[in-house]
This record gives sequence, structure tokens and C-alpha cells, in this order.
Amino acid sequence: MLELIMLAAAAGEEHDYVELSSGIVSVTAWVSIAMVILIAIVLWKKVPAMIATSLDKRIAEIAAELEEAKQLRTEAEKLRTEYESKLATAETEAEDMRHRAEQEAASILEDAKESATNLVARRKKMAEEKIAAAERTALAEIKSTAVRAATSAAATIIAQNHDAAADKALVEGTIASLGGKLN
Repeated sequence: MLELIMLAAAAGEEHDYVELSSGIVSVTAWVSIAMVILIAIVLWKKVPAMIATSLDKRIAEIAAELEEAKQLRTEAEKLRTEYESKLATAETEAEDMRHRAEQEAASILEDAKESATNLVARRKKMAEEKIAAAERTALAEIKSTAVRAATSAAATIIAQNHDAAADKALVEGTIASLGGKLN
């Protein structure tokens, strides 16, 4: 067949057309016979069934991939929904924690103010008690000093104005008053 094409090409250079008929059968008939043989071989080898089977397999693979994609999308949407809810929960918990921390800080601040007030009151009371104790001690010292000064002054005055006769009369008066009390 290649020879015929080559001859036609070579003849085409010399003439506008080449007649390829070989007597009884024309070129068109040869082409038709070749096509029928080709189609018969294709059908005998079941090529259309193989093509259909191959296409069916590919269709099934694509359908499986589409189904898997749908499942993956569904799972992704579930995960997204789950994580959105977790995020909302985490935001709520964070807000609650912040609110509790603010309340706790306010409570600690209030306790600190109260403790400071109580500490100032205790220290003031202790200072007042120390001042009162110092005043009592000072008064006791002043009294003691006054008593000593009065005793010293009385002793000096008695020593100057008191003689032996006055001592004898004082002793006899004390004995007499004791004698009446003892009997």
C-alpha cells in the first residue's frame, strides 16, 4: 500500500491524477475492504468492550473520588464547627477567667486596705498604750521624788525642832496607846 502512495506521489508530480485501479477491483473497493477487515478485527478482539470497561472503571474511580471528597468535606465542616465551638468556649472561659481575676484583685486590694487600716489602728493603740505607760512611770517617778523630798524635808524639820524630851513624850504616848489596845 505504501508503494501505491509512493507511486501516486511520483505520478502526481507529472500528472494531475493517477489511476490506481488494477483491473477488477478499484481503489475505493480496496479501502472499503481494508476498513471492513479493520472493523472486524477490532470487534473480534472486543476492543469496544475493553474501551467501555476502561471507561466504566475510570467513571467508578471518579465517582469514588467524588464520594471521598464529599466525605472529606463533611468531616472538614464538622471539624470546623467543632473548632469554632471550642474557640467560642475558650473565649468565654478566658472572659470568665479575666472577670474572676479582676474580682480577686479587687478583693485582695480591699483586704489589703482593711489590713492596712487595722495595722494603723493597732499601732496607734500600741503607741497610745506606750504613752500612757510612760506617763504612769513619769508620775510614779515624780511622786517618788516628791515623797523623798518631803521625807527629807520633814526629817530635817523634825531634827531641827525635835529634842530628847519630845522623843520621850512621843514614845510614852505610843506605849500608852498600845497598852490600851493590847489589854
